[in-house]
Amino acid sequence: MPKVKPEHKPFRLAGGTVRIGGDTHGIAAEIDDPEGWVWTALHLMDGTHDPDTIATLLSDRFADLPSVRSTAIVSALMASGYVEDAAAIIPSELSERELDRYSRSRAFFRRVDLTPREHDWELQLKLKRSRAVVLGLGGTGSHVAWALAAVGVGEIHCVDPDRIELSNLNRQILYTEDDIGQFKADVAANRISRVNSDVTVTRSRERVESEGDLARLVDGYDVLALCADEPRGAENIKVWASRACAAAGVPWAGGGYSGPVVTCGVFAPPEGACYECVSAQATADRPPEIEVDLGGPGVIAFSAGISGQMVAQSVVSLITGVPDPMPGTLRAMNLAVLGDHDVFQALPRADCTNCHPLTSSVNRS
Repeated sequence: MPKVKPEHKPFRLAGGTVRIGGDTHGIAAEIDDPEGWVWTALHLMDGTHDPDTIATLLSDRFADLPSVRSTAIVSALMASGYVEDAAAIIPSELSERELDRYSRSRAFFRRVDLTPREHDWELQLKLKRSRAVVLGLGGTGSHVAWALAAVGVGEIHCVDPDRIELSNLNRQILYTEDDIGQFKADVAANRISRVNSDVTVTRSRERVESEGDLARLVDGYDVLALCADEPRGAENIKVWASRACAAAGVPWAGGGYSGPVVTCGVFAPPEGACYECVSAQATADRPPEIEVDLGGPGVIAFSAGISGQMVAQSVVSLITGVPDPMPGTLRAMNLAVLGDHDVFQALPRADCTNCHPLTSSVNRS
């Protein structure tokens, strides 16, 4: 029973053009409709008619519209993503409380998701069925853990070996002065459990000291949010994540801040380049006299918050596919120069064993 999504109410422009999807850049569409066929079809899609009836009513109203063309118009609109099924059954997997809790999320996904679905709770169910690791619960990670709990990721594993310090409180959202001296993993798990008691939250004070540690950490999970930045150096924790996640088939997002520059990378080999390929290309493209470390310890609440929300949004995109997570990209935002944004994307290197696991397996054999 097709019905135009309320978030995509159509309107007419001069010359008969129909615009659907509102003013949202990258989502809205314009359809040339000089005869008014599309406009009429959209208004017939009010949830009270099945597709065949809509096509018949459309043909009846326009004598010059062949029935086969009428049917094609209805089919194209139903496949556009701007239409939902008014008769769709609400999944029993979601409780009444969850339906209320996630009602705004449902409206968000209805707007940004243009893939025809069996029902408009499908993406929320994907989140509920997913399992995520948040490694590092500092400035970026505390925001990530809170956001994933709020959006309804079904299981969140919080990992951090450190204790809370006073200097953390200028940016780490989950902690208060009363928590100083306690372990971040314990406090964070307790806080996000109280944000959403329908989410399963586990914790670990483990310190990741090798690629093997990271491989064991992501085993059995669907996605990793890497919010830790140590160890550094050539064999740093991002390299470990790149290799361990590629081997396990676990997509991941990682981010942080360097002074005013906030970054977020998204990786899901073999789709898109891995972290090592993106990093190598970014280094090769940079003039040698440019210093990479822009910020040292400098960070403020909003730089931690923006980096955390960028990572959380990327994790949700990796789980749901909405919007396109763009694996193999690094996004950067300069908070000292508003409007200064950049997206860097690289191609997988031919000899990369992360990006080409089948090729590397053949070579090793």
